[in-house]
Amino acid sequence: MKKIILYIAASLDGRIAEPDGGIEWLSEFPITEEMNYGYKEFMDSIDTIIMGGRSWRELSNMDAMGAYADKTVYVVSHHDWGEKENIKFITENVIEHIDDLRNESGKNIWLFGGGELVSMLLAADLVDEMQIAYIPVILGKGVSLFPEQPKESKWKLQDSTSYKNGVLKTAYIKKLAR
Repeated sequence: MKKIILYIAASLDGRIAEPDGGIEWLSEFPITEEMNYGYKEFMDSIDTIIMGGRSWRELSNMDAMGAYADKTVYVVSHHDWGEKENIKFITENVIEHIDDLRNESGKNIWLFGGGELVSMLLAADLVDEMQIAYIPVILGKGVSLFPEQPKESKWKLQDSTSYKNGVLKTAYIKKLAR
């Protein structure tokens, strides 16, 4: 069974995007060869990406989807924009569809975001790991990493790495119920 892994950057106050969905605030902390926050290894471990419609639109507007051309991307959206190359849309039966993806053979699945999708999959117990890079910025307003999380879940710290630019990357695994 594939694991669903949330790999995401968040501000110190738990925001993943500006109020308009923008992620320009991350530009001071680019992924580089020397400072990649485990990104290359992570990308090698996945073959599928799940993201929300707003995340997809933001990346498409930045012309950034080409970076994921070798992965199958599923966009959870109220609108089906039509299948394109490696991009498919999930518009109904979201939990069932994602659970089916999880049971396929292959590499792990990247839960890209946004917050509503993260909360939906956490509530359905479909997130196995979380890798969160905390960026030393307080946005004050914006899209929350865990908006209105309806269900408590417990996690065990697996690893943490601090970087000289102030980023703290944490890795958590789901604690099993006793």
